[in-house]
Amino acid sequence: MKKNTQTALVAVTIAAGLMVGASVSPAAAQCGRASWYALHSKTASGERMNPSAMTAAHRSLPFGTKLKVTNRNNGRSVVVRINDRGPFIKGRVLDLSKGAASRLGFIGSGHTSVCMARV
Repeated sequence: MKKNTQTALVAVTIAAGLMVGASVSPAAAQCGRASWYALHSKTASGERMNPSAMTAAHRSLPFGTKLKVTNRNNGRSVVVRINDRGPFIKGRVLDLSKGAASRLGFIGSGHTSVCMARV
């Protein structure tokens, strides 16, 4: 009986997770602070970091996820691909490559307010 309860609990947890994932639409945006980085080391996905590529680091999104990122201060947008983990600074939701940050117009300040949505 105990095993059936555990199995049912696992099934409900998985179903709830799938429903949450399914309810996230491309239009649902997350906003927060973003910074940029320009290393030449390997990323968490195993590929070499290319500072001029349109890539980003996010704490939990799957590698390969594409996001439209919009700088809230100037309205500029860019599409990036998640290929790394981070940021590791409290209060930040995204680390962008230097190339993406340049297109968004915040190289000088180092960080900015952004909104991001899955593409």
